[in-house]
Amino acid sequence: MNVEKWINKNGESLKGKTVVITGANGGLGSQLCRLFARFEAKVVMPVLEEEGAKKLIEEIKEEYPNFDASVVSLNLASIENVDKCIEQLKTLGGIDILIHNAGVYNVPLKKLDSGYNMVFQINFLYPYYMTKKLMSELEKKPGSKVVAIGSVAHKNSKIDEKDIDFSTYKQISKTYGNSKRFLMFALHELFKNNDKVSLSIVHPGVTLTNISNHYPKAINWLVMFVLKIAFPKPKQAILSIFKGCYTPCKYNHWIGPSIFDVWGKPKQSKLKDCKEEERKKIFNYAENMYATIEKNKQ
Repeated sequence: MNVEKWINKNGESLKGKTVVITGANGGLGSQLCRLFARFEAKVVMPVLEEEGAKKLIEEIKEEYPNFDASVVSLNLASIENVDKCIEQLKTLGGIDILIHNAGVYNVPLKKLDSGYNMVFQINFLYPYYMTKKLMSELEKKPGSKVVAIGSVAHKNSKIDEKDIDFSTYKQISKTYGNSKRFLMFALHELFKNNDKVSLSIVHPGVTLTNISNHYPKAINWLVMFVLKIAFPKPKQAILSIFKGCYTPCKYNHWIGPSIFDVWGKPKQSKLKDCKEEERKKIFNYAENMYATIEKNKQ
């Protein structure tokens, strides 16, 4: 497909809009920031590596001198840092688009301050917490959206009430998939009856980013080579995310590549891998976890 032609057809000016994107200096995040600069959005980057984000801003300004961007510290492994980030974001005067882009894959499954493993906390729990805490800021802007990056890996898991965060599972793909499953379906239930803020669950398919670089050294080079030549580059993979910034999802739908969830133009389709009973359970767990975080801070 012609990426530039698709962008020109589907993108609209974001001038006067405030876009918050976590993990903005990563592979997908940096490509999105370039598009936001092109469409004149004000971009706020909550990131772990602040220097990397500042360097990215300077690089983008070489092409778009008027790029309006700022950096905020965000460490999704620490509730204290997350709360500080939220307070800073509340000074923006409203948020038009909140994008949950930050995430981890193959990291140690140690328990963090929430009592859950790192993958579950960073990919699901604290993004969900941030969404709820920032809802009032989103509601200040008509037509505001939350865009959350899901994954086809959610199909590899199903809620396990004996091991909610999959800490005992040997396959990291299942632990990762479980965290994305919770994020996707908890948010769908949260926004089910919200008429002020809309939700887009999106997924880029398969592409080459830092999160892909987790295989044993003996085969890592081969996997990276295959990803590079056989699958869409990040510049194309972000199109589903970009579309989600303009197009809300229907309940229990998501936006992703149209061909086998890997190639092709972004398309909205129904999620078929999580039944209503499980969605409600996931949402109830999410709400109880949120309440526990609030209680523990008192």
